[in-house]
Amino acid sequence: MSASHAFLKIVRQLHLYIGVFIAPALLFFAFTGGLQVFSLHETTRGSDYQPPAWLVTMAQLHKKQTSVVPMRKPHPMDADNHPPAPVAPASGPAANPPASTPMKSEMPRTDAKHPLPLKIFSAFVAFGLFMSTLMGLYMAYRYTRRPGLVTALLLAGIVLPIVLALI
Repeated sequence: MSASHAFLKIVRQLHLYIGVFIAPALLFFAFTGGLQVFSLHETTRGSDYQPPAWLVTMAQLHKKQTSVVPMRKPHPMDADNHPPAPVAPASGPAANPPASTPMKSEMPRTDAKHPLPLKIFSAFVAFGLFMSTLMGLYMAYRYTRRPGLVTALLLAGIVLPIVLALI
């Protein structure tokens, strides 16, 4: 057996074992990321939509690696449900903003874009990653001579993140 053939065999085995170990995380991130593309984990102001608690928790784990979802501060409203009146600017030297703070007119314009095509593409990528990972797991079991090791690595990839999240 040549050195390059032996090296390739080691690389394939490492790819197999590392891939099986991280497959549960890939499945989790692909699934939750695909749902987040369309903001299904958020409430929308002016809408009656309330996301399911499990989805909010999974999105929080995806984004912040914690299951603790912070309470959102309500937007300040007065008694008539109107935004508070703007405060009159102060006079004197403190009223002038520092030179490093851009004025509203100097802020970069953000023209309204139509993100739907990019959202669809991102959801397709998430779906593709999810399906590709499932196919990789299938191939790992189909073509391995050590299914016990593959199962142990898969279970470790499931259990370890759960344990780490509970710590």
